[in-house]
Amino acid sequence: MSYAIIETGGKQLRVEPGRFYDIELLPVEADGKYTIDKVLLVNHDGEVTIGQPFVEGAIVEGTVMRHLRGRKVIVYKMKPKKKTRKKRGHRQELTRLMIDLIGLNGTVIASASTQAQTAATPAEESSASESETQETTKASAKKK
Repeated sequence: MSYAIIETGGKQLRVEPGRFYDIELLPVEADGKYTIDKVLLVNHDGEVTIGQPFVEGAIVEGTVMRHLRGRKVIVYKMKPKKKTRKKRGHRQELTRLMIDLIGLNGTVIASASTQAQTAATPAEESSASESETQETTKASAKKK
């Protein structure tokens, strides 16, 4: 399993290909591509590359799914004994970004398609072993 830690919107995120994340608003239209080059760490099959502060030649590419607004945060200020109260709400503008690939020095080390293929392989093996177990339990039930 490969992942990267990126910096965007003043925050650090751990991202994996094939997953989507809600981050600060990006200046890109929906269905547009966005490349992040502020990569702090890359982990690929246990091999960790740490940047100082950023990893040279590392990129994370993603597709903007849509723009949305976050949950409302209520800000309530009150001064006791002064009859002063202020109630204000805030909703942050967000961008939903689907991570497509993680690259290092011009080579793609992880992409959404490779993650899907590796995830499908163990599931097929487990379904085969489950069907074998069901057959053996049926056979043992018939013997009794």
